[in-house]
Amino acid sequence: MKWFAKQRRADIWDEAVEWPLGDIEAAARIRAICDAAGQNAIAAARNDKGESARYERAAKVAMEIAMKISDGLMRDDAVHRIVDLCMSANDIKTAQILFRAIHAGWIRETVQRDYPTLAQ
Repeated sequence: MKWFAKQRRADIWDEAVEWPLGDIEAAARIRAICDAAGQNAIAAARNDKGESARYERAAKVAMEIAMKISDGLMRDDAVHRIVDLCMSANDIKTAQILFRAIHAGWIRETVQRDYPTLAQ
């Protein structure tokens, strides 16, 4: 019986994006994606395969949106949020690559202070 079957909510990162997004809308969407995927990232760190796939999809969509942000500071702040998400999932390799993409000095220092392993 389909009536009693639980329907899974659609994830925010699976929703279609109507382009073009402005920088502010893109940054807000990345913030929402990272907030929603936080629990998935923590579960991915514990090697939960299903949650790991959801985290990877969320991170990929967030990175794609971040690449299209034209304002440097907004992009760096969005990348900082994605780095936080990656570190929650213990995905150090991706976090290091994203860390190198941050150009703003004060954001870079904040990330280094929060995650000293990325500066190596």
